[in-house]
Amino acid sequence: MAYDLDTRLVIGLAASALFDLSESHQVFMDQGEAAYREHQLAREQQPLRPGVAFSFIKRLLALNDLSPQDPLVEVVLLSRNDPNTGLRVMNSIRHHALDISRAVFLQGGDPSRYIQPLSISLFLSANEDDVHRAVQQGYPAGRVLNSAYEDAFDDQPIRVAFDFDGVIADDESERVYQQEGGLPAFFEHETRLVQTPHKPGLLQAFLLKLAHIQSLEQARHRDDASYVPRLKISIVTARNAPAHERVIYTMRNWGIEVNEAFFLGGIEKRRVLEVLQPHIFFDDQTTHLIPTAQSLPSVHIPFGVVNDTSG
Repeated sequence: MAYDLDTRLVIGLAASALFDLSESHQVFMDQGEAAYREHQLAREQQPLRPGVAFSFIKRLLALNDLSPQDPLVEVVLLSRNDPNTGLRVMNSIRHHALDISRAVFLQGGDPSRYIQPLSISLFLSANEDDVHRAVQQGYPAGRVLNSAYEDAFDDQPIRVAFDFDGVIADDESERVYQQEGGLPAFFEHETRLVQTPHKPGLLQAFLLKLAHIQSLEQARHRDDASYVPRLKISIVTARNAPAHERVIYTMRNWGIEVNEAFFLGGIEKRRVLEVLQPHIFFDDQTTHLIPTAQSLPSVHIPFGVVNDTSG
C-alpha cells in the first residue's frame, strides 16, 4: 500500500534552509560547479552545521511521537544537488538524528515542480529564485533569511508566528491599503466586511495542518492531564482595532484557534517577537523581516501587492 502524504503535514525543504551551506555556496560562486563537487565529496563525512530552519524542523518532527505508527509530519528534502554531492546532506541529517528519510535530488532542476505531487504544505529554501518561481505558480513557499539564531533545544513548546495579510490570508485588504486610500479606506473596508472571511493565502493550508496537530494535543491533554501541549501558534500583525475583528472572525470560520494574537497597529514587530521568540516567523514584507532575522528564524513569503515588482 502506498504511503499517503495527503493526510500529513508535509514540509519540502531545500538543504539551504536546513543547513548552513555558506562555505560550499561560496566555493560554487567563486570557483564553479566542478570545484563545488570536489568540495562536497571531500567533506562527505563532515557534518554540516544547522541552518535557519533546523530548529523549527527538529521540533516539528518531535511531534510525531503523538502518532508513532502513523506520523503526522513528513519532511522531504528537495535538493538542487545531484545524488553524489547530496550524500553529504543525507549524512548530515543522520548525524543530527533528524527523522528525514525521503529525498529528491534534481541536479540543478526546479524543485517547484514537485510541490504539488508530494502534497507539500510548505516549501522552504534560501534560494530566492526557487521560492519566487513556486509562489508565482500559487504554491506555499518561503525564503529563509540569514540569521545568527541558535536554539538551546530546551523543552519549551515549538512556537510558530505568522503575519496575517499576504501570508495566511490573501492580499485583498493590503491592496485596499496600498492602492485605494491608505488607512481610512482600509478601516472602512474591514469594518464593512467584518464578518466576511478572508480568502485563503498561500500558508492557510499549512496553518490548518498545524491546527489539526494542536487539536490532537488538546485531546491528549484531556485524556492525560500530565501531558503539556508543545505547539503554540501566534499571529503578529500590523493591524489594530477596528481591523482586528475580521481576523478573529476569519480564524473562527476556518476552525482555527490561535494561542496568541498581537494587533500592533504599526509598532515595530521586532519588539514583540524578541520576547515571543518564535522558532520561525513568516511575513510578506522584508521591512519587518530584516530586523527580526538578526535574532530569530525569519521567512519571507514573496506574495501579493507588496511584492509586486511588475510596475
